[in-house]
Amino acid sequence: MSALIHEDKTFNNLLNSAKDTKNAEFENCTFNKCDFSNALFHSCKFIDCIFSACDFTMTRLTNSQLNNAIFKDCKLLGVNFSDCANLPFSVKFENCILDYASFARKKMLKTSFINSSLKHSDFSESDLTKSIFMKADLLNTVFNRTNLKEVDFTSALNYIIDPELNTIKKAKFSMNGLAGLLNKYDIIID
Repeated sequence: MSALIHEDKTFNNLLNSAKDTKNAEFENCTFNKCDFSNALFHSCKFIDCIFSACDFTMTRLTNSQLNNAIFKDCKLLGVNFSDCANLPFSVKFENCILDYASFARKKMLKTSFINSSLKHSDFSESDLTKSIFMKADLLNTVFNRTNLKEVDFTSALNYIIDPELNTIKKAKFSMNGLAGLLNKYDIIID
């Protein structure tokens, strides 16, 4: 990936683990089974890109732009998305492992987290308006001063959300998930 601008390219089995990439632009590119673990992407742009079965474990995305980036079957353990450029920031995750990821203070409207694990992740002070957590595992995930207006949690699992600390107007929850909204009261629900 020595060139700075890549358009309409497909990268297969790329090993870029623990390497630094700076000021590169990727538009309408597809990445299949690439290893970016422990890599640094500094001031890079990923526009209309698809990542399939890639490993981003502990990857740093410092000041990088994710604009309509789709991640499918990817491993993104410990990725701090808070370090990404703020605008635009548009992502979608499907069948991904996002455990220990941070989205603190990110504006990410209408974001989809489909059949993904977000255990121990952080959404503090984020704006997730109209997002969807479809079959997402949110065990020990932090929602603190988070805008959850109109977010769909109906099939999400293991969440604990304090309605007094978060905006949950018109958010959708299943009857089975109501215990996650009442957790702080230490009551027993049968």
